[in-house]
Formats: sequence, C-alpha cells, structure tokens
Amino acid sequence: MKFTRKAEAQWKGSGKEGKGTLSTASGVLDGTPYSFHTRFEDGEKGTNPEELVGAAHAGCFAMQLSFLLGEEGFTPDSLDTAATVTFEDGAVTQVALDLKGDIPNIDAEQFQQIAHKAKEVCPISKLLDTKIELKVTLKK
Repeated sequence: MKFTRKAEAQWKGSGKEGKGTLSTASGVLDGTPYSFHTRFEDGEKGTNPEELVGAAHAGCFAMQLSFLLGEEGFTPDSLDTAATVTFEDGAVTQVALDLKGDIPNIDAEQFQQIAHKAKEVCPISKLLDTKIELKVTLKK
C-alpha cells in the first residue's frame, strides 16, 4: 500500500518574534498557530512540532499495536498511549511512550512482547532517529 499525506506551514517574521500557522489537507489543522513561544515556553495558545510528533507517534503506535494484537487473536478494549517528546540542545533526543492497555484474556508477558514489537515496527518509530522508551501497563 502506498499513499501520501500533505501538511503546510506558513511562517512570518523572525525566529523569535515571528508566528506561523499549520494546516493539513484533511482540515483537522486549519491555520493552527505556532510560534517560538508555543514551542519553547508555556502559556500561549498554539501547537509546536514536538507536540505534533508526539501525537503522530502515539497514534501510529496504538494502531500498530492493535493490528499485532489482532494477529494473535486479541481485541483491545482500550489502548491509552501518551508520548513525551524530549527536545534538548537543538534535537529531539527521546520519545517516551507510556502505554496502558485493557485487553481481555492476555497475560502481562505476552502483552509486553507484542507491545515492544509494535514499538519496533511502527512506521513513526522507524522514522524517528532517536531513543524510544516504552513503559507498558496491563489494566486488570
């Protein structure tokens, strides 16, 4: 399967004082603001590249895990994944995935194994050139 997706960014002004907007072809992001302040400080409304990478990684990983669980005969009631992206000295140095899964009839060891496989084969994991940690919790 091959497909493409498109997103656009517009930036006006200097790096620190300027502002920009992000839009996606789907329309989910439509002129969403981003700036130095939304990236490196707190308080201003808007997004930033690291937050978007985190959302993409969490979503991709959860979907990949669901497929792998299905291949083993399990259907998750829920897969809750948080992605914490660390930016340090001009680079993304780590993504920490925190997974909490509610999957009937699976044992913790099997869930761990399938989750770690999902981390390795997730397309966004493959894209990122950084350390990726995974914490797995099976809800019971």
